[in-house]
Amino acid sequence: MQRTIEQQGTDQREAGPESTVDIAVTAPPESPVRGAAGALTVGLTALLALIAPACLAQAAGSGDPGPVSRWSLLASQLGYGLQSALVLMAFVLGLLIWQRRAQRHISWLLALMPGWVLMVGLAPLTPWPAAVAVVLAPWLLWCGVHYLMRRLRRRDRRLHRALLAQAVLFPIALLLPFPTARIAGFALWWLGAQLLIAMAWHVWHLWQDMFLPTLEERYPRADFVISCVLIGLGALAVVAAWTLPGSGLAGILAPLSLIGLGLHRVREFSRALSQSELAVLQGELRLQERIAELERHFDQVAEAKLEQVTERERKRIAADLHDDLGAKLLTIVHTSESDRISTLAREALEEMRLSVRGLTGKPVVLLDALGDWRAEVVSRLAQANILAEWKSPAEDIEHTFPARAYVQTTRILRESVSNIIKHSGATHCVISCSAQDGYFSVVIQDNGQGIPLELEGRLDKGHGMASMKARAKQMHGQCLVESGPGWGTVIRLTIPL
Repeated sequence: MQRTIEQQGTDQREAGPESTVDIAVTAPPESPVRGAAGALTVGLTALLALIAPACLAQAAGSGDPGPVSRWSLLASQLGYGLQSALVLMAFVLGLLIWQRRAQRHISWLLALMPGWVLMVGLAPLTPWPAAVAVVLAPWLLWCGVHYLMRRLRRRDRRLHRALLAQAVLFPIALLLPFPTARIAGFALWWLGAQLLIAMAWHVWHLWQDMFLPTLEERYPRADFVISCVLIGLGALAVVAAWTLPGSGLAGILAPLSLIGLGLHRVREFSRALSQSELAVLQGELRLQERIAELERHFDQVAEAKLEQVTERERKRIAADLHDDLGAKLLTIVHTSESDRISTLAREALEEMRLSVRGLTGKPVVLLDALGDWRAEVVSRLAQANILAEWKSPAEDIEHTFPARAYVQTTRILRESVSNIIKHSGATHCVISCSAQDGYFSVVIQDNGQGIPLELEGRLDKGHGMASMKARAKQMHGQCLVESGPGWGTVIRLTIPL
């Protein structure tokens, strides 16, 4: 069994340099401070790979030390397991730093983990365990204090230089004519006291950060409790090393504290990743809303521009009709010797003026429109010997008609009057107008012979009915025709105001 373990240790020693070079090649570019911590971590981890088999062999071959020291054996075995977990946690933290450069302060915790394993595992294998502790402990304190400070985004150059000087002076103190055990005992109390002060300072600032004014800067209460528990384990490890140096309790509490701090950092990284993904999703939603808003704005601008161009073109066409065609029709009206030609020219001139009025786009007051329609309808029906009865709205109305709606309504009324004169044979016609509930209605009813049954299925194909309904539909209204032989015809026009 002893030979097998030693042979495994020899194999791992042979494979050790290759693994070290492999890690160094795949490491990303680092800053000077982070590079130093990373190099220290790689070296400590490689050295741990060399001494771990020997440590296990010593634990396996130690035998039963007796009932008194069973707790020490159990503590040492548990310590070995925690040290292995520390190495794995250091590897995880290394991957985390690799993926997120903003977490560079974790490099100090990363260096602390294999450093602790190296100090605890190497000390029993050397003839000078106290000397090893004196050499390595100041550097571990240096890493721990820097981690606690960088965790709060604070730096102190004077403290940095003092800790470096301390880490250099303690190994030199071993050359003095003092017993190594006394120097190790002094280092244990002195460095432990410094670590406790750093922990208390860290907890105090975390407590203050919980009461910052803004919610984004405020340290979460749950994280504060977890940090206090983990740092408290580290403080208990220092106290156990002072009061119970041979119990191995410090070798259990310290790795538990470091593993907990590492898991806490991984938890914070996972939470930050979730928050960043949520922020990205919210940003995409805001971007989509902004794009939709820009598209709506672009459509509105394009529609307004098109309306401007259309309005300008309408005015140009209206001006051309009025100046050119209107002048020629007016000349025909005044110079024609034929009454028929003069009448047709006058009607064409009226139609042209109506078209020009619709093209100019000026709105028409509804009362003025009713006056124009009444004058024209009553005059035309009177010329055909048809008694016209016009009923205007009872109340005064203040609505206006868009120019296009005024033109279309005028043409519908003209077409209706033309049908009454040409086809109905009526002697009486009632025209009722009303404006209520946002709609304008005109009802034209005559006492003529009505529409014959054979033409009832072809109302949309003759007598101008199709054009009347199409014009009403353009105004988002409707035109209904009710007729029957012997009881006349009723035309109902309804359009929104």
